[in-house]
Amino acid sequence: MTVTVNGLAELKKLAGSDLGSSDWIEVTQDRIDTFADATGDHQWIHVDPERAAAGPFGAPIAHGYLTLSLFIPLFTELLDVRGVTTKVNYGLNKVRFPSPVKVGSRIRLTGRLTEVQDVPGGVQITVDGTIEIEGATKPAAVLQSLSRFYA
Repeated sequence: MTVTVNGLAELKKLAGSDLGSSDWIEVTQDRIDTFADATGDHQWIHVDPERAAAGPFGAPIAHGYLTLSLFIPLFTELLDVRGVTTKVNYGLNKVRFPSPVKVGSRIRLTGRLTEVQDVPGGVQITVDGTIEIEGATKPAAVLQSLSRFYA
């Protein structure tokens, strides 16, 4: 369920709040191949299903940065900030990839808005996010994301 706020004042009130979980999305071989084409990273562990089946994970796995890039579409399911002119990614404080995402797996994001700070013309939020793999004991990614919202 999406948390919706209108304006920076309402966003500030969310500091320390859990944002819940996104829907599950499947990581398909087509998505992995498209990411490989976009980035030029065609390592066999990602794009060669036959060779990857005999590899260390028993199947092709998503690029770590593909998993990370899915943070944005998943995050938009958690928080909708209205009444602002601009929304930008500001960066990451830390990212870890504890478990690979095998082709055909489903992932989702759980998030907590840990901090809201004033910046010139707007606010910066810090979100602690975990990208979970359905049925797995370890997450695909654990990260701290920074975004800015301008009035």
